[in-house]
Amino acid sequence: MTNPLLPPPRKDPQKRTVSPTRPPEARSRAALGLSAAAAEGRFALQQCTECGKIQYPPRDACSNCLSTELRWKDTDCLGSILAETRLRTSIKPYFRERTPWRTGTVKLDSGPVIICHLHGDCERNGRVQIINRLDRSGQAVLFALPQKRSLYMEDDPQLRAMTSDPKHRRILITDARNPNTPYIAKSLAAAGASLIFIGESENWRPYPGQEAVAQLDKVEVLPLDVTDTQSVQKLAGAIGGKTDILINNAHFVRPGGVFVRGDTAMAKEEIEVNYFGLMRLAQAFGPAMCTRTADGENAAVAWVNILSVHSLSNNPQYGCYSASNAAARSLSQSLRAEFRTAGLRVMNIYCGPTEDDWYQPLPPPKVSPETVAKNLVEGLRNGLEETYCGDVAKDLFERFRESPHILEREMTLAGEGP
Repeated sequence: MTNPLLPPPRKDPQKRTVSPTRPPEARSRAALGLSAAAAEGRFALQQCTECGKIQYPPRDACSNCLSTELRWKDTDCLGSILAETRLRTSIKPYFRERTPWRTGTVKLDSGPVIICHLHGDCERNGRVQIINRLDRSGQAVLFALPQKRSLYMEDDPQLRAMTSDPKHRRILITDARNPNTPYIAKSLAAAGASLIFIGESENWRPYPGQEAVAQLDKVEVLPLDVTDTQSVQKLAGAIGGKTDILINNAHFVRPGGVFVRGDTAMAKEEIEVNYFGLMRLAQAFGPAMCTRTADGENAAVAWVNILSVHSLSNNPQYGCYSASNAAARSLSQSLRAEFRTAGLRVMNIYCGPTEDDWYQPLPPPKVSPETVAKNLVEGLRNGLEETYCGDVAKDLFERFRESPHILEREMTLAGEGP
């Protein structure tokens, strides 16, 4: 059985911080489809459209009929262990620092035989459930879990290396004024976070959730204004070296497109908060977090951005706000590439309209703060890079994946003419 993870001891500042290392990351272009599915937490394998055979490992032609018509499809994830071994030494620095490491061969019920990582609670020759996760290089790996949940299963060292579980982590939430902040902090505390920093701008100006934030356990409220470079750098100097997860929920939203605005004043505020705010945070906190991704149980593991799902396809009713989020989404992809060299994961949460005053013109369904908090914690526990929060976000993403151009036209139709 997995031993429960204990709170890590206070770090000795005189000891060297372990330099980040990454697992081997070479993959074929065909195999990147597996990584794309892993980013969303899906177990998908290639299936031949001609003969229906499930393929593994990923390939360019069917192993049965040589057809090149292979499609990625969510697949039955159950199987049985055929063999197992433990790596006790390795030529790869990443695994050498983490041995012993359990691996095995699993026969899937859907047909293929795979080599995968094995959870410590998997029984010899037992039934397992395969999950598809991203390792610290950002590439997909298959991981076998016991079919029946075991006690403290999430504390398995190998599984924890694939996730960003908030248990015993120190976390920064950037915007105390966001209505979802009290709910996110409460959910993180329930998930075992050791300390939660919350950034607060203009603390002289009251806001609805101020009292709720102040009463939370494990919370420390600190001054932070993402539109002020000096404010961001000052906070990074104080806590940047002990922030394990950063959650950027700072946003500025106003309805209207280009013609409604009349000038660029509101658009500048949206860019300052939604785009430049992200950039300031990354420049100030990113380097310190990247140096600590191999720091044992005190390691930095994830950077989280909460974005509008209309960053995928513009909603003309919130045209300029959607554009600022599209810029932030593009910037997050750049950060993903820069952070990947150290193994720091970037997770984007795409939300539909939320239950706050600025989204009142839009019809339901709306996303509640509780749903955002739950989605965020689940995404961290599963080590995701992309997650979609609320019915609107999930529906819009499926339509975006099917055809971005059709979705654009659906979003921009103005109704019947005169």
